[in-house]
Amino acid sequence: MVKLKGMTWSHPRGYDPMLACSKLWLEKTGVEIAWEKRSLQDFETFPVEELAASYDLIIIDHPHVGQITRQNCLLPLDDADHADELVAIAAGTVGRSYPSYNWQGRQWAFPIDAATQVQAYRPDRLRGPIADLAEIVSLAAKGGAILPMRPPHSLMTFFTLAAHLGTPCSVEGPECIAKADGEAVLGWMARLVGGMDARCYELDPIAVFDLMGEPDCPYDVVPFAYGYVSYSFAGFRPVRIAFADMPVIDRRAPNGSALGGTGIAVSARTEAPEAAKAFARWIAGGTVQAGAYASGNGQPGHAEAWVSDAVNAPALDFYRNTRATLEGAYVRPRHDGYMAFQSEASEIITNGLRIGERHTVLIDKLNQRFAQSFEG
Repeated sequence: MVKLKGMTWSHPRGYDPMLACSKLWLEKTGVEIAWEKRSLQDFETFPVEELAASYDLIIIDHPHVGQITRQNCLLPLDDADHADELVAIAAGTVGRSYPSYNWQGRQWAFPIDAATQVQAYRPDRLRGPIADLAEIVSLAAKGGAILPMRPPHSLMTFFTLAAHLGTPCSVEGPECIAKADGEAVLGWMARLVGGMDARCYELDPIAVFDLMGEPDCPYDVVPFAYGYVSYSFAGFRPVRIAFADMPVIDRRAPNGSALGGTGIAVSARTEAPEAAKAFARWIAGGTVQAGAYASGNGQPGHAEAWVSDAVNAPALDFYRNTRATLEGAYVRPRHDGYMAFQSEASEIITNGLRIGERHTVLIDKLNQRFAQSFEG
């Protein structure tokens, strides 16, 4: 019997579907896959190179692709012998999820989870989502809105607002964003967090949604946070959370949200590369994504699941109500050196807004660090 090891992240959305699908795969092929998990914070920062030394299958985030290409720690998945399967997976991409894992002409992962920054709200308190960001600023001043500002999520909101305003951050350098444009983005962020509970600086999306899922939570809405379908399910938390397209500025389309989600990759050190690749192709396919993956608490990355009535019904139409935002999402930089920039830039923004540092100074720091991220 072939036995593989996989690494994913510890939220039910990241772990449960891997167990459910791997059980079916064992029955189907006789290949056993044992999954381990890391915290979300560790997942976002832990070196893929080290994981590749211990695991056959690794769940990754697309900004890692520049680094992993240099380190030669993953196998490309675009095998010519399976061209028809790859075409089908690519055709089912939601937004730019599939091409976000393509780097230097090769495909390094298949999207199995699709996400971007969207709006979350309490449907028991609000009649629907709030379309205008200015309205959320007013609500935040009254204590009714919260924004996860724990790194790296402060930078994700910066990316989202920059792209939404028509001045997306560069993915090639040397400058991240023009000073005036960056100051405009920070101006919106300062307006948002200025009236919020100060603990927003310590919260990530999971922590925010755990709070919002409690009956007595003071927060009615989150303007920008990575969507988590789990919180829409009845019984997952005491109160269900609904998700919708991001709020917009001056009636713009809901474009610019910083793309998230995860992909499944295969270690270059695996002793069973064909078995690992076969599972990756299978779990990324539309049938599994709309079936076992979705029903196993996953948040699928394939369009077949996003249009499914059976997938949307138990999730308060999570997929239909956020798809426009995902289709217009912004793909973050992916060069080797970006991950260190993401960590440091997030701290710059979070700490700078917390202490009221001048926005022009913050943008100078961001641009300097971004330029450095391309230096060998």
